[in-house]
Amino acid sequence: MGWNILIDEIILDVKTAKKMDPAAKSYAEILFLYQGGHALITYRIAHWLYIRKHFFLARWISQHSRKRTLIEIHSGAILGHGIFIDHGAGVVIGETAEVGDNCLIYQCVTSVTGFSLRNDEERI
Repeated sequence: MGWNILIDEIILDVKTAKKMDPAAKSYAEILFLYQGGHALITYRIAHWLYIRKHFFLARWISQHSRKRTLIEIHSGAILGHGIFIDHGAGVVIGETAEVGDNCLIYQCVTSVTGFSLRNDEERI
């Protein structure tokens, strides 16, 4: 995944938020003011580093984002395309979690199992 794909993922997340949130007035508002948008942007950057085995820097970025947004997304989690986190305080997405394409996630969702009895229990 190169930088151009990373930028495309961020653009798709912002477009998805605009489509799913009737209160969103502009793309700039989502990009600069939505905590879910900030968390996803920093996740995309951290994940890009994580898959290149820069684990410490990736984790540092994700932890810094958690402090700013109250949304914790582990840099090793697998997130699909077009994700929107609405009112995201308390959302936790752990390292073993997988979130599919075009998902809308609300506040206080936790997906961190890793100890599931079935392989698909940590997928959203």
